[in-house]
Amino acid sequence: MKAFLLAAGKGTRLRPYTDQIPKCLMPIHGKTLLSIWLDLLEQHGVTEVLINTSYLAQKVREHIDMIRERYSLQIILVHEEELLGSGGTLWANRDFVEGEEAFLICYADNLTDMDLSRMICRHRKFRKEGAVLTMGLFHAPNPRACGIAVLDDAGKIVAFTEKPESPASDLANAGVYVASKELFDFFPVIAPLGVFDFGHHVLPSLAGRMFGYFISEYLKDIGTLESYHAALDQWEKRA
Repeated sequence: MKAFLLAAGKGTRLRPYTDQIPKCLMPIHGKTLLSIWLDLLEQHGVTEVLINTSYLAQKVREHIDMIRERYSLQIILVHEEELLGSGGTLWANRDFVEGEEAFLICYADNLTDMDLSRMICRHRKFRKEGAVLTMGLFHAPNPRACGIAVLDDAGKIVAFTEKPESPASDLANAGVYVASKELFDFFPVIAPLGVFDFGHHVLPSLAGRMFGYFISEYLKDIGTLESYHAALDQWEKRA
């Protein structure tokens, strides 16, 4: 199993912390967020992970060089001089998963201990029903700030809208996906131009070909100062 770990964001809403520290290296009780993700990926059978970098990339590289020997999985760093956007990163590195029946896509600004193996197994079941992608979902307290999915009774996502003005549900995109090789057939013709967003430009076109997977374990986006401090408190108490 291979995984994309999208980690290149600037983390502007976490300033002043991210003036000196890239968001993916924010500390969580003695570990970086990136290390927590690598632990989780290895625990659930990932053998190769591609991590994109851009902002303060040298610090990410130094951190990976320091911890690389702790892991059996192969860690590949891909630098972006200019951010490509989540969709642009996937498109530019699509050869990484060529020949793979399924692979993970994870946003590194989430803190989670979710059961990735269970989600992968669910995706294999959904494949028999025509799924190209399985999307991790959670109940959002503010749906207008999220990508929102509408599901039918079988769990198929029949509509997806990024940050809708009038949300049709509170089931929000968690930024964790299991995808199959046909995914790149759904990328728009603008893909070769580079900069574009997975949620805005790709996921809506997958309506009817993706299924939802509700994440029952802990998951929190640490993208703001408020959510980061809440996560520190919750992560310590979750056990």
